[in-house]
Amino acid sequence: MRILAIESSCDETAAAVVEDGRRALSNAVASQIEAHKIYGGVVPEIASRMHAEAICAVVREALEAAGVSLREIDAVAATAAPGLVGALLVGLNYAKGLAYANGKPLVAVHHLRAHAAANYLNSELAPPYLCLIVSGGHTHIVEVLDYTTFRVVGRTRDDAAGEALDKTARLLGLPYPGGPHLDHLGRGGNPNAYKFPRPKVPGNPYDFSFSGLKTAAMNQLRSLNPESSLSNPDFAASFQFAVADYLCRNFLCAAADLGYQTLALAGGVCANSVLRAEMKARCEKLGLTLHVPGLAYCGDNAAMVAAQAYYEFRAGHIAGLGCNAAPSLSIEETP
Repeated sequence: MRILAIESSCDETAAAVVEDGRRALSNAVASQIEAHKIYGGVVPEIASRMHAEAICAVVREALEAAGVSLREIDAVAATAAPGLVGALLVGLNYAKGLAYANGKPLVAVHHLRAHAAANYLNSELAPPYLCLIVSGGHTHIVEVLDYTTFRVVGRTRDDAAGEALDKTARLLGLPYPGGPHLDHLGRGGNPNAYKFPRPKVPGNPYDFSFSGLKTAAMNQLRSLNPESSLSNPDFAASFQFAVADYLCRNFLCAAADLGYQTLALAGGVCANSVLRAEMKARCEKLGLTLHVPGLAYCGDNAAMVAAQAYYEFRAGHIAGLGCNAAPSLSIEETP
């Protein structure tokens, strides 16, 4: 079964064709980084406009790279939740038009479910497993009970891990997007040069709070002289290690308490080299099986959307043309 999927939840216009939920035939992405760089972050109105400008060409590129026509596509899918509502509507409405015009079923996909499904594109991972989904806007520990049934067991109470990394990168004078630049700067730095807290959240031992970490970074940087505060490899390495350690602690605690031996990482932040290395080392020490997406599938992309759409389709989750974007829908709910 071949699914053409569209992703437009934030600032990447993407389209892909995936076969049977596991084999990516194409994965086209049009980035908006240069347009948003001058603002230091994503401007929703600009993102929506650029999606509208790029989507036709990106879908055409995905079909051509896969070597298939729309007649050979079995279903059309699009991200419907969560995300920037204007950006979501561009991709979802375009997918509706394609599905209606070509007589194909439409599948609406949850963006966080798709991030977990990115692991299906380079491994034999199958539910049940425990997944840590970490991105610029989300930090969740989720039980993937089957391909379309999810249960959140932990989440951030305030800022996402990716946001904390991006904001700290900005404090260090690094360009947008901050996370990858922080990762690059920290390589070779001393991860123990600076100390950061590991906040404990009352009520749920698996929940996170990254606002305090971000504030601690800002306060420590203020105490340094300007020459040593900007582009500081030791500070970058120390902050990244603190975030990775915090994520690993809560995630592995949840895995032990819930009895999971199979784990997965997902989301844009799982491209971070410190988090990948720390999680891999700790899982190996504990004898746990860890799945991590290839770097091409960590950030927002449409191949992961198509992978999840395959399983949503098999579960009978077909969307009508009245399906609407839902900017804040829980991963536990089907769009």
